[in-house]
Amino acid sequence: MSLWLTLAVNSVALGGLLFLLSAGFSLIFGLMRIPNLMHGSFFMLGAYLGVAFLAKGLNFWAAALASAAAMAVIGGVIERFLLRRLAGQELAQVLLTLGFSFVIADICLMVWTGDPIQPPTPPELRGAVAVLSIFFPLYRLAIVAIAVAVAIGLWLMIDWTRLGAMIRAGVDDTPIARVVGIKVSRLFTTVFCLGAALAGAGGVIGGPIMSAYPGLDADMLPLALIVVILGGVGSLLGAFVGSFITAAIYTFGSALLPDLAYVILFLPMIVVIAFRPRGLFGRQGA
Repeated sequence: MSLWLTLAVNSVALGGLLFLLSAGFSLIFGLMRIPNLMHGSFFMLGAYLGVAFLAKGLNFWAAALASAAAMAVIGGVIERFLLRRLAGQELAQVLLTLGFSFVIADICLMVWTGDPIQPPTPPELRGAVAVLSIFFPLYRLAIVAIAVAVAIGLWLMIDWTRLGAMIRAGVDDTPIARVVGIKVSRLFTTVFCLGAALAGAGGVIGGPIMSAYPGLDADMLPLALIVVILGGVGSLLGAFVGSFITAAIYTFGSALLPDLAYVILFLPMIVVIAFRPRGLFGRQGA
């Protein structure tokens, strides 16, 4: 496989993982109006919990679901009993989430040590599949399929359910949503749990490619922030498109111009902020 094709496959797989991380992050950011700086920690902790569940004898997909459920509970507790008490205090909320990111990082280091842990690829997805005489790693294609399935599920939920209508209303105009009777505080908790669950599952799914290691949270969080800024706060379509754009820029930039990788990565974000502050698909009220 040529270098360009290899980089393309890797960028698409990374884009799928970034979408699992950034979809919930974008909705949380859109509703709560703060960057949840522990969202990358949810991804990392989810990966480590997946490793623990696999060690207990669960199969890969059950471990991913169990990790997602555990992260949903952890995220819900943090939002309900801590972040909600700081409603309207954006700086305090940012500092709280930043503090929790350090706490989670130290707990992971203490429990799982500093050695990278790479879960095995599910047996049914090992190997490669031939497409037009070109072989593609089966597991990386599966990650893209999972991301697309999650995107479709979230789209159906947000555009075709009552919960989705309340989320859209909360993202577009939180004060008006409160006036018409939407319990925005409960909405916060629901979306926070959903975002944490997606991040936790993404950590497990990304484990066979990226491994679980100290610093994974710091590697993934800036990418998620860029996705949200490029795609638009609260926009599911923006999170999907932005994830694959960011993954492509990061993958090709790191491989072809490693000394300028972060310049290439952050430059599109700066341009978008300058000319379209709401992002490529951001709504007027977001």
